[in-house]
Amino acid sequence: MPFVTVKIARGHSIEKKRHLVEAITNALVTALDTKPEWITVHIDEFERENWAVNGILHCDRHRGRHDETGR
Repeated sequence: MPFVTVKIARGHSIEKKRHLVEAITNALVTALDTKPEWITVHIDEFERENWAVNGILHCDRHRGRHDETGR
């Protein structure tokens, strides 16, 4: 019974999340030869202000790049 946790930045639309969990489920069904109803996907969202690369917060590095819909 696979249980997958995906960590993504907060702000992605519900449509993108639906697509994500469907794609992950389909990949695991194929890779593990298992049933989709046995697969659990958990989305763990974090704030962009809590993520840094090379000493710069993501929210500072990409100011204005992400609107509230996650585009």
